[in-house]
Amino acid sequence: MASMVSKLTPTAPYEAENQIELSLRQAFVSLEPNLRPPFSLTIPKVDEYFHLNRAILYGILSEPHFAKTHIKHLHGIVTDSYAIFVNLLVKVIDQLYPKLLGSVKNQLVWVAEEMVDVLGIGYDALLVSLLRQIVGGDFGADNLWLCLKLVTLFLDKWQCLLEEGPHILSSALYTFLRVLSDHSMRAKANVENLESLKRLEIQLCVKTVREEFHLCLKIGRDFIRLLQDLVHVPEFGDIWKDLVLNPSKFNSPEFTDVSQIYCMRTSSSYTLLRINHEMETQLRFLLTHVKLGHQKRHQLWFARKFLSEPDRETVIVDIVRFICCAHHPPNEILHSDIVPRWALIGWLLKSCRKNYVVANVKLALFYDWLFFDERLDNIMNIEPAILLMVYSIPKYIDMTHTLLEFLLLLLDNFDVEHKDVIVKGVSSAFQSLTRRGVIQSLDVLMTCAALSPVLKNCLAKLLPGVKLLGS
Repeated sequence: MASMVSKLTPTAPYEAENQIELSLRQAFVSLEPNLRPPFSLTIPKVDEYFHLNRAILYGILSEPHFAKTHIKHLHGIVTDSYAIFVNLLVKVIDQLYPKLLGSVKNQLVWVAEEMVDVLGIGYDALLVSLLRQIVGGDFGADNLWLCLKLVTLFLDKWQCLLEEGPHILSSALYTFLRVLSDHSMRAKANVENLESLKRLEIQLCVKTVREEFHLCLKIGRDFIRLLQDLVHVPEFGDIWKDLVLNPSKFNSPEFTDVSQIYCMRTSSSYTLLRINHEMETQLRFLLTHVKLGHQKRHQLWFARKFLSEPDRETVIVDIVRFICCAHHPPNEILHSDIVPRWALIGWLLKSCRKNYVVANVKLALFYDWLFFDERLDNIMNIEPAILLMVYSIPKYIDMTHTLLEFLLLLLDNFDVEHKDVIVKGVSSAFQSLTRRGVIQSLDVLMTCAALSPVLKNCLAKLLPGVKLLGS
């Protein structure tokens, strides 16, 4: 009988089946007679209830023609506000989503909407799991389909989510601002339906910013980073003008100046949104188990898997942000021979081919420097950039030079109106890094003969206590 049951993923004969899929299918096969009406009115015991949830989920995903009957069955037996069912859904998404058959993905989004409608416990985590499956720089039909399904879901369920789980709308805003950056860079002509998808993404983001500005404040300073990447889109250009010149337009009494957002640290939960579960697992493995000098084959595998498509390199921006803000190794790893974060970021920077991506990756690396406040910010967010500059001397002096030059250009150009805030942030970052012993002193930069005297002079002006070599 099991062989007659349709699978959720195509598996080759020699490939081991995923445990979550196997457990769902086994539950379905063993309970199949009970999954057809008339349904039993007996209240199941705890272990039977868990087993039945698995079977119903498998039925919904593998039998689209019978899904409405399965969901009615679930509504009839539920005793835990859907917590077990939603948790199983999250596991399926995290472990299986990229491999799932198209019909199964369709069912997954359909049942996610059902869980929002009944406000099943954990529906917000379920939506986050789906948002994380949207891949940056991927213009394939599958990925654009998921963007369309989710942006439509958030627009359709807007009022309900605003009342019941407004934090999830902040997550959607972060995701679609970032996705729009990719979608608006792509030429209109060569991707079918991209224009109509972009209109919906713009609608959702503008609605959130204009009507519920407090949800942008929840994101913190990375909201500004994403918004500035979209100022060439008229709707976002207007939002930026209002933020700078007309803050009262956002009906948020506590918001009076854009520099307030600069001072709000972004939670790592937002940076995680742009890295899918599989990518996160691989990156954490590299930074936890692989020894420096042995990382090349892991990096090549990672590049083939996640960065090989023509437009895919924009995801490097998200990876660098994730490494800086969401992966903070413990001391035993920091003091070991495991691949350090700065080395992986250096490799990623060299993997970028497009100039605008290089600039965005450098901004992602230095972003927390611009507003650094030791009382609020984590020194681990700014550590990779200084170590990449220091450890690139003398062998990769070009890397040190371009990074330092970029940072000093940001001081003058990022936001002229708030230059004082940014100068204070960057000088605080340098001082904290030396005071906390991340680097011994800035002499390593100041005494480097290969580094441009102009850059060293700028650095000396920024940090009056630091002496230039020979001065």
